[in-house]
Amino acid sequence: MSATVLALSGPGQTVGISVFVDHIIADLEISRSAVSTAYLIGTLGGAVALPWIGRAVDRLGARPVLALVALMFGTFLTLLGVVQELVGLTVAFVGVRAMGQGGMTLVATTTVAIAVTRKRGTMLGITTAVGTAGISMFPLAADRFVAAFGWRSTILAEAGLIWLVVLPIALWGMRRVRRSTDTEESGTGESPEGAAWPLREVVRTSMFWVVCSAVACSGLVGTAVFFHQISVLGEQGLTSAQAAANFLPQTVAGLLASFLFSAATDRFSPKLLIFLAMVMHVGALAMLPFVAPGVTAVSYGVALGAAGAGARAVEAAAFPYYYGTASLGALRGVTQSVAVASTAIAPLLLSLGYDIAGSYQQPVLALAVLPAVIAVAAPFAAIPRRRTP
Repeated sequence: MSATVLALSGPGQTVGISVFVDHIIADLEISRSAVSTAYLIGTLGGAVALPWIGRAVDRLGARPVLALVALMFGTFLTLLGVVQELVGLTVAFVGVRAMGQGGMTLVATTTVAIAVTRKRGTMLGITTAVGTAGISMFPLAADRFVAAFGWRSTILAEAGLIWLVVLPIALWGMRRVRRSTDTEESGTGESPEGAAWPLREVVRTSMFWVVCSAVACSGLVGTAVFFHQISVLGEQGLTSAQAAANFLPQTVAGLLASFLFSAATDRFSPKLLIFLAMVMHVGALAMLPFVAPGVTAVSYGVALGAAGAGARAVEAAAFPYYYGTASLGALRGVTQSVAVASTAIAPLLLSLGYDIAGSYQQPVLALAVLPAVIAVAAPFAAIPRRRTP
């Protein structure tokens, strides 16, 4: 059920929205930079809600929070489907990003982390892999629906799908999911029995900042190239259909990476896996100048999809591994807020970089510096050790 919820966050993810960007530009008669700016403002606004959603999961449980998130997600998708001007577009982006990319993803993965105590990393890997597969279907399916019915009708259909599937899961499917308790121990065994990690102590640890930075960096560089993927790969000689189809190798690689990285947290230190994910990001971005229709384009998609999925998978498992689950909702709410905020500025950054350089290659290579810095820092992060009173 959590995998289904995660999959249906697709309309709020960058890959799901990217299909409609060119249609929005043409229909509303606004510039690409204006849409990128609206996306930036909307995503930053949506990020503000995520810490509150995380705390609500800790206090109220997953069911009522998921029901409210699904209801609002569908409502904002409906608004996006009927929008006529830039202000309305920005408001729609706020809700779609907050409830879709943020709320649905947060509740789905946090629910599994709370409910599963043995082989948590493996179960999160299965959830993330299946959910990522579902997310990846939205660009291809939406592209076909847009061609047949138009972009507005397609978005309205997505809203109906959310209400039809997610609301029953929230109201009836997750009745046995318990709330997290203060006696949950971290995977490192450092938290004493009966004591939960307060958020204020967690944010003082270097491991928190390494994990948080990795997720934010992955979101920023991934969103930048995904949001403009049709244009980015078009510059490399791919047609619009070929560029859209590149989401497929990204998805397949992401599925495998999600499972492997999550399952690996049951055996290896998450900070080692963060290092690997960041190195993969650097390699993927460095490939762009060599991309052309065919094998190189597929290789680029594989590397980019695996890197992004790996970083997200490690984050989902790392926090319960290091800090337990008693405050997991609040902790992941803060992290997801930072991650979503990082994705807000990404499309505008790449758009401005293109305007300055006249090409996507130079700004994309500049973005590769960010994961390189985190890759260097990750091995030196200290294992969290809470002081016993």
